[in-house]
Amino acid sequence: MSDGIAETTIGLDRTTEESPAGAQGAHAGELNRGSALWIAGLARFYGEREALADISLSLDCGQTLVVFGPNGAGKTTLLRVLATLLRAHAGGVEVFGAALPGDAWRVRGQIGLLGHEPLLYRELTARENLRYHARLHGVAPARVEELLRTLAISDRGDEPLRTFSRGMVQRVAIARVALHDPALLLLDEPYANLDPAAIELVRPLIGGGGGRTRVICSHDPSGGLAEADLVLGLRAGRAVLLRTAADVDSGEIAELYR
Repeated sequence: MSDGIAETTIGLDRTTEESPAGAQGAHAGELNRGSALWIAGLARFYGEREALADISLSLDCGQTLVVFGPNGAGKTTLLRVLATLLRAHAGGVEVFGAALPGDAWRVRGQIGLLGHEPLLYRELTARENLRYHARLHGVAPARVEELLRTLAISDRGDEPLRTFSRGMVQRVAIARVALHDPALLLLDEPYANLDPAAIELVRPLIGGGGGRTRVICSHDPSGGLAEADLVLGLRAGRAVLLRTAADVDSGEIAELYR
């Protein structure tokens, strides 16, 4: 099923039944099962609607996968599967060698998810929210204070979150994600609602480097390509583009939205 949208292939060369070729970590159609992420034939449905179909790729540790596609293409569903919040209905998914969902408990503590919802309590202060999440991860309170200073919100740390602007809430949500220094960051439009100064503040926490593996959902062709090692383009739940970022231009990303 494809929701009535014809599948258009943009640079996707399937040399085997299992995986698209030409992708970083998936050379000559072979998936690297020792990667940070290993996905083979992933499918997920909501009732009869196909949210993801036949997604296959692998991503090495320390690399960044950027996922592009129009609203409803399956980007958020893919993040939620990788975050162990949704089960795949077909195919295989491994995160740092742990097969999902059976071994999800092995890797949940290594994952930081930043979704559309901040996963914070509006009636608690920024400091209280972060201390709560720090206790869940066994992180010292000093880490909370460090992040409040890093993101320039210490002076408002004792105000309830309901008084914050969307940009300020996003800063606190990013602090939550970074609290336990996760090895895998799953970021859904991480710079939404942030002004240029705030973006510079959060980059050291969720940017590339430091050995972090990242999956970023983005609608920004130039910004997303600048952060990517591997690019996945989705349309109606299907991969229509899977290539190294060096081999993709912003015009191809724009085609996904037409």
